[in-house]
Amino acid sequence: MSKLVDEVEVPGVERERRRSGGREARRAMRAAPLDKSARPVRPGMPSGNYRPLTQNDMERIHEAALTILEDIGMGQPIESCIEVCTAAGATYGEDGRLHFPRALVMETVRDAARDLTICAQDPAHDMTLSGQKVHFGTAGAAVHIVDVEKREYRESVLSDLYDAARIVETLDNVHFFQRPLVARDIPDPVDLDINTLYACLLGTTKHVGTSFSVGESVGPCLELLHMIAGGEEAFRARPFVSNSNCFVVPPLRFAEDACHVLEQCVRGGMPVLLLSAGQAGATAPAAIAGAVVQAVAEVLAGLVYVNAISKGHPAIFGTWPFVSDLRTGAMSGGSGEQALLSAACAQMAHFYDLPGGAAAGIADSKMPDVQAGYEKGITNVMAGLSGLNMVYESAGMHASLLGFSLESLIIDNDMLGQCLRCVRGVEVNDETLSLASIKDVCTNGPGHYLGHEQTLALMQTEYIYPVIGDRTSPKEWVEKGRPDIVETAIAEKNRILSSVFPRHISAELDSAVRKRFDIRLAAAGDR
Repeated sequence: MSKLVDEVEVPGVERERRRSGGREARRAMRAAPLDKSARPVRPGMPSGNYRPLTQNDMERIHEAALTILEDIGMGQPIESCIEVCTAAGATYGEDGRLHFPRALVMETVRDAARDLTICAQDPAHDMTLSGQKVHFGTAGAAVHIVDVEKREYRESVLSDLYDAARIVETLDNVHFFQRPLVARDIPDPVDLDINTLYACLLGTTKHVGTSFSVGESVGPCLELLHMIAGGEEAFRARPFVSNSNCFVVPPLRFAEDACHVLEQCVRGGMPVLLLSAGQAGATAPAAIAGAVVQAVAEVLAGLVYVNAISKGHPAIFGTWPFVSDLRTGAMSGGSGEQALLSAACAQMAHFYDLPGGAAAGIADSKMPDVQAGYEKGITNVMAGLSGLNMVYESAGMHASLLGFSLESLIIDNDMLGQCLRCVRGVEVNDETLSLASIKDVCTNGPGHYLGHEQTLALMQTEYIYPVIGDRTSPKEWVEKGRPDIVETAIAEKNRILSSVFPRHISAELDSAVRKRFDIRLAAAGDR
């Protein structure tokens, strides 16, 4: 704005007045940060304005999902799953499949948990999942780190996970941290799960989501959480970690190891993301509507399962179908079809009035480039406009979830800020209609709004500005050395990683954790 003010051709005193207005604007931008409630974008803003499905479409998808659960059912249930589900009203047929009567499914939907508070270690980062409130975060299981400076991929390690968590701690528009990569330097699955959990918790005070490779991991990880929370009762009161659980192997089969994990997490008081991740054209129907139907059916089955163990347990409706490039069978997470799938899945969660989560922001591009930008922008903004409660994998991902970039985390924070501004939409009221301002400018003022009282008042509350994105003129850009956004992100990554070391876990507690568990991440004094 200040550049425009200086370039407006107005005579003498009036031009100086406009320049003064520009200086006021710059001072306003340097003022203390606004309270969260006054910021132009913030976690949990409601949306739902984009609706690819009509009401009739949703009802037909719902009916098709009920038919699948009743007639086809779910294959390969473990014994304990059969026991709790049949006790609730499901039937186990001679075909070896669990069948779920419509009445049981609908009774479960009515009794399921709603209006969830998803807790963080710092209550300032708690998220309320109700209605169409939108939150963006990370997720995934990338096995490579994108080395942007060398333009190559390398295997991800535990310290990369800690670094990602530290960066997310600083990003306003990334609201939660679900493990986005796998520590490939820890081969034992139990050690991997314990160290993954601790690296995430050490790096950020935001809500953490994680997966467990095997059921044997759950007990020690719950013990670790109890230590950090100050006891089991304290953790159950404010569970700041959720379990992302792929309890199904699409199409329509239960996953044995994940089901053992699911049961322990539910009984341990941990919220669960019921995640169905079929791939359209491969493990789910190629038809977009059919992929949504299958995902809805699988997650409804999971909802019955969870509520049969513990009625009203906090569970996120994780319809999470992916897309295939049907020419090759390769995953295509940055496609328009993926954006439609995620938005349609958000609508189905709203149809049941359940907290919903799905994926967006999954670039197929291998580097933070133009392709990554349009893929992430399209999928994230459509997910946000659909009112998806939890948008997973929204930042940092590349190569269809195989690669994770720390620089992209920082770039994507800017992108998500713009997505959230679209989510917020346009407020129309007596003040924003601006009749008084228009009259003042046109009858008393210079004929433009630069430096006007209303303009200055709205600079921080109505508009969001990029943190690292460049809005300078070409002349200024040249004077600054022609930086590009990737170079700026590299510099910001280095600044964060050299200066941000969260201290919310005390040295005494950290020492106690290390005495109890084989923690591979270097202690604070050794980093």
